[in-house]
Amino acid sequence: MIELPEANVLSRQIDETLKGKTIKRAVAGAFPHAFAWYTGDPATYGAMLDGKKVTGAGDATGSGKSCGGNVRVRCENMELVISTPIKYHAPGEKLPKKHQLLLEFADGSHMSCTVQMWGAMFCVPHDPSKESLAPLPCPLADGFDRAYFDGLLSASKADLSAKAFLATEQRIPGLGNGVLHDILFNARIHPKRKLCTLEGREIKILFESVKETLKRMTDEGGRDTEKDLFGNKGGYATILSNNTLGLPCRVCGGALKREAYLGGNIYFCPACQPV
Repeated sequence: MIELPEANVLSRQIDETLKGKTIKRAVAGAFPHAFAWYTGDPATYGAMLDGKKVTGAGDATGSGKSCGGNVRVRCENMELVISTPIKYHAPGEKLPKKHQLLLEFADGSHMSCTVQMWGAMFCVPHDPSKESLAPLPCPLADGFDRAYFDGLLSASKADLSAKAFLATEQRIPGLGNGVLHDILFNARIHPKRKLCTLEGREIKILFESVKETLKRMTDEGGRDTEKDLFGNKGGYATILSNNTLGLPCRVCGGALKREAYLGGNIYFCPACQPV
């Protein structure tokens, strides 16, 4: 899944790089993948997209068109909704050997999607009448305020862990297991802490960390564990990730830990984030 900071970066880069290009040929499903998802038969994507012009990308900030871990690529009356990494290839550049979606443009450039773990590449009619409909508030937008955050908390079971609250059931679209760790580290909250154990001050700090950490990740071009449209790593240096596992905690100097939890790994500092 693409998470919120990278979705934002990709949307901006698609607007700057692909807008105005005409799709010469669209190929979907050429290399089957068990966890690549399409709308209907991927063999029909060519009929739906060939000859269409890219007219822009959706807004990943949640300010009017989309929110979360999807990138929306508008192609006149059609729209691609993509939740897997996207790569731009300049004319003459080598293309990936395997791909689940490939757009060839009239100028010889390409856009490809190659699914890693899983990913959706939906092709649906673009409905302009729905652009003004408000999506779920996004942490990068003003609508995601303390009152909204408190509402999410009150609607959740008290025995949920911090990780389960933030990164499951898409309560906050685009906030997944990747961005979770720095958010919780900045709030000094262990991923396994139960919501019922959080005090008022900690809830305030957690809310602020969600807003501020995601904004910093976005402003710095995405995380250094992910790549943008051109294959470049993001400029945000992750605090807790596989990149930093062998390094000392930047606050206390202690050893960072990784554990399996809720279907994925969690990273934390035992000293700074007591359970």
